[in-house]
Amino acid sequence: MLRVLSIAVALLLACSAGRAEITFGSAHAIVVDETTGEVLLQKDGGTAAPIASLTKLMTAMVVLDAQQDTSEKLRIAAADMDRLKHTRGGVPLGAVVSRGTLLELALLASDNHAASALARHHPGGIDAFNAAVQQKIVALGLENTSIEEPTGLSPNNRSSAQDMVKVLRAATSYPEIARITSLRRHAVVVNGHRWAVRNTNGLVGSQGWTILLSKTGFTNEAGRCLSMRVQAAGRTVMVVLMGAVGSSDRALDALNIRRWLSGEAPVATRADKAHSRLMANRKRSAQTPIVETTSEIVVPPTPSFVDPGSETPPYDDIET
Repeated sequence: MLRVLSIAVALLLACSAGRAEITFGSAHAIVVDETTGEVLLQKDGGTAAPIASLTKLMTAMVVLDAQQDTSEKLRIAAADMDRLKHTRGGVPLGAVVSRGTLLELALLASDNHAASALARHHPGGIDAFNAAVQQKIVALGLENTSIEEPTGLSPNNRSSAQDMVKVLRAATSYPEIARITSLRRHAVVVNGHRWAVRNTNGLVGSQGWTILLSKTGFTNEAGRCLSMRVQAAGRTVMVVLMGAVGSSDRALDALNIRRWLSGEAPVATRADKAHSRLMANRKRSAQTPIVETTSEIVVPPTPSFVDPGSETPPYDDIET
C-alpha cells in the first residue's frame, strides 16, 4: 500500500512540475478553454487598458454585420489619415480599393487607413458606425470596454482581457475574420499594383502552432497586445495578452502558454530573470555565500517562430 501511495504521490508531483506557474511578461493575460469556458490562466484580467489594434476585431465584426458589397470600390480620403499620432504609411491617399481588400488589409496588416475607410463607408457614415460599435459592446456584455474610433490608435479604446475574450469568441462566428487572420501571407491589389502582405502575428503558420484566428496590437500606451484562438494539446483555447513591453515578451508569453498546455516547463521570462537577480542581490546583502550558476535560468536560442527579417510585416513600424 505504501509503495502504491508513493508512486501516486510521485506521479502527482511530476504532473505539478509540468504545470509550473507562468510568470507573464504581459501586464494583462487570460487563457480560456473554449469548450468548457474554464479560465486556465489569468493575470489581472479584469482591469481595463488600451487595446490598440485589437480594436480592429470589433471594427471587422461591425463592418461584416452591415452586409455591404465586398467588391464595392472605396476611395481612401484625407479623413482616413492618422490625425491622432500622425503616423505615415498604409494604403495611400486617393487609392481606390475594394471593401473586401480593405478588410484584409485592416486585419492582416493592421492598416489604419483601411480600417478608417471601412468605418467611414458604413451605412449612415462614421456616426452610424460608432453607434453600431456601442450596440455591439452592449450585445456582447462587455463590462469594461470603451471604443471611440475604428483603428485602435486612440488610447481611449480600452478593454480588459476578460472582455477581449468575449470579443474573440464573438469573432469566431465570422468565417471571413477567421480566414483572413489565419493567413500567414496574402497578395492584394491596390491601385492596380500587387502587394504582398504578411500577417502581423509572426506565430501564424509557424512550426508547432495551429492558430485559427488572431489579431495583434501595438501603441506606446497599449504596449504589445495579442488576441488569438489556438489549438494546442488537444484543446482549443482563447488567449489574450495585453501590455507587454516588447514583441519578444509577447511571443514568449504565447510560447509559455503553449508549453503549459502541453505540460512542459515554461521558458524563463524577463520577469523571471529580474526576480532571480533581486533574490541574488538579497542573498549577497545578507552575506550569504553565493555559488554562481546559470542552471536556474535557461536562456534558449531565438525560438524558431521568430524571424526578425523576412517575416517583419508591412506597416510594423507604424502600428501593428
